[in-house]
Amino acid sequence: MRTLIATAFVSLDGVIEAPGGEPGYRNSGWTFNDIAFDEAAYETKVSEQDEATAMLLGRVSYQAFSPVWPTMTAEFPGYNAMPKYVVSTTLQEKDLVSNWGQISILRSLDDVAALKETEGGPISIHGSATLNRSLSDARLIDRYHLLVFPVLLGAGKQLFSSTDKDKQNLRLIESKAYSNGIQKLTYDVIR
Repeated sequence: MRTLIATAFVSLDGVIEAPGGEPGYRNSGWTFNDIAFDEAAYETKVSEQDEATAMLLGRVSYQAFSPVWPTMTAEFPGYNAMPKYVVSTTLQEKDLVSNWGQISILRSLDDVAALKETEGGPISIHGSATLNRSLSDARLIDRYHLLVFPVLLGAGKQLFSSTDKDKQNLRLIESKAYSNGIQKLTYDVIR
């Protein structure tokens, strides 16, 4: 069974929307606006590329990343080379880019659950706020890689839903604090 890993930049109040400057959100770029850069805090992104064997995205994140990431050969060589899976009920094969390696469309959470049952290594989820909430609610996520930023954004797309569900315990497997106040937190989901 493959491990499904949610990786996210998250504010202290749980917002994951537009961390890198994506348009349309009032706090766009919150990961670097008014937060001192500490290169060590981002080293986890290198280890995530080395650990993952596939990438999972929702449609909105796919459409945001696919025009840009294939050109970022120095920053994302591992991610660019690995197979990608896009969860969407509306995206069509003709909508997929041709310069980003193998890309498959999954139509449902059942398809994601079936993918987890296949042979292979960890699958990393990027961006995809709606998908992350749905996967978490369906208890399909196995691990969380979080960089928690010392900022309260108040509004925006949240990592976790407000769905009324049973408690789910997590086990902290790694943590680190950086000079700029960012916290790296890695949790395994306890089953």
